[in-house]
Formats: sequence, structure tokens, C-alpha cells
Amino acid sequence: MPNESPMNLGRIHEAIADAIPERECIVFRDRRLSWREVQDRTRRLANLLRSHGLGCHRERDELSGWESGQDHVAIYALNGNEYLEAMVGSFKARCAPFNVNYRYVEEELLYLFDNSDARVVIYHARFAPMLEKIRDQLSGVKLWIQIADDSGNALLPGALDYEQALSDASPAPPPDDLSADDLYILYTGGTTGMPKGVLWRQEDIFYGALTANWKPESLDEIQERVRNPKRVVRALPSPPFMHGAAHWVAFNMWHIGGTVIVNEKVDHLDPHDIWSTVEREKAGILLIVGDAFGRPLLDQLDARDYDLSSLFQLSSGGAILTAALKQEFLERLPHIRIMDALGSSESGSQANHASTRAGEATSGSFELAPGSLVLNESMDARLEPGSPETGWLAREARVPLGYYKDAEKSARTFPTVDGVRYSVPGDRARIAADGTLELLGRDSVTINSGGEKIFAEEVEQALKHHPGVYDAVVVGTPSERWGSQVTAIVQMREGVRADEEAMKDVARQHIAAYKLPKAFVYVDRITRAPSGKADYRWAKETATDRLGLQPG
Repeated sequence: MPNESPMNLGRIHEAIADAIPERECIVFRDRRLSWREVQDRTRRLANLLRSHGLGCHRERDELSGWESGQDHVAIYALNGNEYLEAMVGSFKARCAPFNVNYRYVEEELLYLFDNSDARVVIYHARFAPMLEKIRDQLSGVKLWIQIADDSGNALLPGALDYEQALSDASPAPPPDDLSADDLYILYTGGTTGMPKGVLWRQEDIFYGALTANWKPESLDEIQERVRNPKRVVRALPSPPFMHGAAHWVAFNMWHIGGTVIVNEKVDHLDPHDIWSTVEREKAGILLIVGDAFGRPLLDQLDARDYDLSSLFQLSSGGAILTAALKQEFLERLPHIRIMDALGSSESGSQANHASTRAGEATSGSFELAPGSLVLNESMDARLEPGSPETGWLAREARVPLGYYKDAEKSARTFPTVDGVRYSVPGDRARIAADGTLELLGRDSVTINSGGEKIFAEEVEQALKHHPGVYDAVVVGTPSERWGSQVTAIVQMREGVRADEEAMKDVARQHIAAYKLPKAFVYVDRITRAPSGKADYRWAKETATDRLGLQPG
């Protein structure tokens, strides 16, 4: 039987729309959609899906953690109102939407659609030519829905036009079958391995990542809060919604009755577009992804002035925003707070750290959220504050069910220890004496050099303290002497000449000498995922190729 808890994301959206129907819900380009309008559009999408026989076919209590009883909806789209509508409309149909990386090539897309068992693909017209190449191999897809854009691409044969399909669909509200057990699916980025579909119960992801700092127990409590006009927040998540951090912020803002703003340029990072959107729409919160977004945005503030008086918080999630860049932001915008958010697809929100002009800007240290902890090396005990041991960042209580169709990896990432089930995605960390979390980095990109473990992110941060370094990614490359040596792929600022000794001198002020790069590779531009995360597979291939090494 469906779980009767009210905390289903579709039901929550319905409740908020009933409470504040005329407030702006989404602003994108010339569209200013109210909660009532988005409610109507998502209902229509849900009814369209249901009319094709799509939805839930097996309830959660009949399934193992790595299994799904729902139809899966691939969202292959750029940012816009349609992306979030596709998620919510799918939830209201008891389908499970999932994110598609729009940078994927044919082979990667085929893997993702096959692994996910996609039954529906909602896509922007610009991606129609790519889908046309592979659709004959996607026999499981039952419904194609195309979102018109400026590409001018015609509808694929048999596909429905998004707007026309909504117009033709019923606006009836969803039935009472929505369940807290219904799935939320987030595919990992695949920057260090093949993407994996993380399965969450909607109630768990709601409390684990989509409720900011409050834990409502009823829909009435949510409605009471969102009706308060003094708590209206306007937020601009600038990364792609296909990245969890971006749509998490969108849902967090919605769940307090806020307005989600989408900047106009959605196919690349345009710093002027972001700042001008903040200025025009009076955004209070701006989400970025670490230095990959931070550096260009700071450079744009040198190019022209913007009225950013509405902005009170700059949030960064998904990648590190280094202390040096934080300090620059606080010098330019002394009235803001910078919030580092730590979490992952497999753990939800785990920790945060706030920086203001009144204090020293730092990176890599966080205040743990309730339910987050550090397990020891063998994962059989918690580490206490002040322990010198390096352990595994973990979460207990509300954690995912597993990875779709992968019982083995599910057991490894979500182990049960003494009757307690944990999420252990692979981040290494220590607990300081005052209880502060010191994040060291992802174990999968840790470099074992001469018997010492060196965390790539730690070296990257140290290098970025040099004012001439625009961006840097660190990987291990084969070495006869060290086994694996620390190699830095560096993008220098325009007009700055590389000086390796000077970079090492700056870095050794922040890390031990044995962690310094043994080799440097210089590139015109570092390749990152659209989300801003480092692409370590690209970095390793680039480093080994440039250094004339055989892959390790």
C-alpha cells in the first residue's frame, strides 16, 4: 500500500499553490508564471503521462532498495520553467523523473537511457538531431515530448509538442494515490566513473535536502509558513538544473513559498547575464558552483557596475569556492553572506559554512548537519571530535534506498552497521576538537604517492591562492619513483606567465611539501562539467598524454 505520509513532492507543490496562487513561482525570460499557473501546467503534464498508462505499477513494499516500480522520465533539457515543470508533473503522475547530462555524446546517452529504463523523454528541440541518431536503439521509450526552442528543429516523428500537449491535456488535480514512497531519482555526474541512478523516497529527500533549515510535519504547517509575505525569497540558481545542487535550491525556495528565477543564457556561463538578472529581478540568493563560476563572476564585476543591493546570500555547492575568492567577493559585496553547502547525490545536505566580512574567509571546514557524522576507516565506529584519524563522511537516518539495478554498489555505499543504515559516498574527512568538519576530498581522486595519501582538492585549493592561477585540477600520473605523482593541470590568467616555483612557494604556505605537484601541465582552458565540477577523467587523460606517459 502507498505510504500515507503527506510528504510527497507533488502533494507539497499542490498545497503551496493552493495557499499562494497569485505569487510568482517561476520567472524565465518573458514568462512570469504564478503558482496557480505552474500548478495548472504540472497537472496537465501529469494527466498527459497518466493518459499513456504511465505511473506506478508496483508499490515500495514489494521492492528491494535498488528496484523501482515506477515509469522513469528522462529530462534532457536546458534550464527553464519546463525543466522544473517536468519534474513536478512527473511526480504528480507517480512517475520518477531523472536528470540527463546534455553534454553527453551518443555512447553515453545510450548507456544512460538503457541503465535508467527510460519510458519518456522530455527534451529541448536542439537535442532532436542527437536523439534521432539513437532513437531506433531506444525501444523502451514510449513517449517523446519536445520543448520548442530557438534551434528551429522540427518535431521528431511521433513526438508531441510540449505546449500543445499541455493545452490538450486535462487540468484535473492529481488523485489521492501520491505516496511518500514515490521515487526521486538523481543520476551522479560520472566524472570519475559511470553515472549511477540514486533512488530516494520522496519523504527522505524532502527532509534530507529540500527543506533548508526547517522540518515541517504537515501540509498545514507548510501552508502557514508560505503565506507569510515577510518570508518571500527570490533565488537565482545559476548552474544547470540537471545538477542536483541547482534544482535542490529551486525546491528549497519553493518549499518556503519563494520565487525561482532563471537567467536568460542557459547554454553557457554568461557572467553579465547572471549579474544583470540578479539586478533586474532583485534576487536575494544566488547559487554558483565553486571557483568555476566564482572567478568569471568576479572578473565581470571589474568590467561594469551592477546594483546588487538585493543580494544577501551567495551560495556555493557541488565544488569548492576557495578562500581567496570568498575574500574577493566579500570585499566587493561586503553586505552579503557566503554560504558553502556540502552534500552529494547519495547523502543529501550534510554540512554548511557561512563567511561574512566580519570574519576570516576559509574553505574546507563545515558545521555538520544533524544526522551527519564521520565513520572510522573500517566503518564500524564513529570518530569523536579531536580524533587524529581520517575517516569517512557519512549520514544516517534519511538516506537513499540504493543505486538503480545495482545491489552490489548499493550495499557498498549504503552499509548497515550494528543495525544502523548509513550513506557513505566516499568523501574523506576529519573531526576537529570543536566538532568542526574538515573535508579532505573524494577518495576516488585521492593520490597515493610514495605511500602518502594526498587529496586532490586540497592541492587544487593551495594552488589557487597564487593570483596568476585562473583554474587548476590535480590528478595522479604514473611515476617510477613515487608510484603515482601529483600532477597539476593549470589554466593561467590571461597574460600571466607560468612560474612553477612561485606557484609551489604559494602552495606550500597551505599544504605540506610532499603534497606539492611533481609535474605541471598547462592548458588554455580546463574542461569541467556544465555544473562546474572537475572532470577528472579528462584531466587524467590530458596529463598522461601531455607528459608522454602510459595510463596507469
